[in-house]
Amino acid sequence: MRKTLVVLLTVFVFAVGLAGCARHHGPRPGQLKLGMVTDVGGLGDRSFNDSAYRGLVRAQSQIDAYIQVLQSRSAADYQPNLDALTNLHFGMIYAIGFLMGRDLEQIARENPTQRYAIIDAVIDDPNVVSVTFREQDGSFLAGALAAMMSKTHHIAFLGGIDIPLIEKFEAGYIAGAREIDPNTKVDVKYAGSFDDVASGKELTNLLFNDGADVVYTAAGKAGLGAIDAVKTRNDAYVIGVDSDQDALAPGKVLTSMVKKVDVAVFDVANALYEGRPLSGHLVLGLKEHAIGLTDFRYTRTQIGAARLARLRAIELAISSGKIVPPETRAELASFVPVKL
Repeated sequence: MRKTLVVLLTVFVFAVGLAGCARHHGPRPGQLKLGMVTDVGGLGDRSFNDSAYRGLVRAQSQIDAYIQVLQSRSAADYQPNLDALTNLHFGMIYAIGFLMGRDLEQIARENPTQRYAIIDAVIDDPNVVSVTFREQDGSFLAGALAAMMSKTHHIAFLGGIDIPLIEKFEAGYIAGAREIDPNTKVDVKYAGSFDDVASGKELTNLLFNDGADVVYTAAGKAGLGAIDAVKTRNDAYVIGVDSDQDALAPGKVLTSMVKKVDVAVFDVANALYEGRPLSGHLVLGLKEHAIGLTDFRYTRTQIGAARLARLRAIELAISSGKIVPPETRAELASFVPVKL
């Protein structure tokens, strides 16, 4: 018991300092308290976790929420981090990433009066709101743009871990390329990790060396290695993911497939603040403006007006349901390009 208490106190102090939330010693009476447990890669990944954290900071700013964050260095940290925040009785505790699903499910059932939210997984418990995204929608747009920009008719996809979630990125991307040119070659590699930057760079260089001239990454922090690799390449691009990564290599990051985890995090907090807490399963995609590409501020000239117009037509077709991007390899196998 004493050891557990020491761990909880240590984690608590670490979290306050880490998240920049120690401007006062604790929440005021009645103030909404929001806690977050990051996935591996943690803050500073310039991708998935950072996007979630922006939503938390927005809640701090706009609805005066008290926020704390615990970082997970490995999967072994998930349960202790979730337990630590649960023992501190937050109004909402966010689990950022599907890998926390099993741990959160157990903890949520042991603490039925505590509210939780999880991103990228579905937990069927009344005190958990589950948020997933139609990543295939934005990935389809990324694939279409990659095929339009490729001079070699050869592009590539770099995933983190080969799981159903990342399969949605892969399937959507390949289908989008086929919408433009069914003969476009698409190579696929997986880093086996979401935080191995060196592996991401090595694999991306291999993909470029094999002839691909556009690489789309869905690899978390490992994707930063891909962006590093493209900086020294002529006539080649990388497409970023989750957050706007365009400025990490201006003109070399063609665009980023933005997954607005920050919007989901804020909306869940704001609903609770307004006394209408969300529950169940929320699915967000292009139609809900929760998925999409960036504004091409560094690459608009290279892309050109004609390609942008074609991309906009595809976007409207997805939003209207005329194009339904596949989310699995099985669905990809039966995908037929739509004539617009």
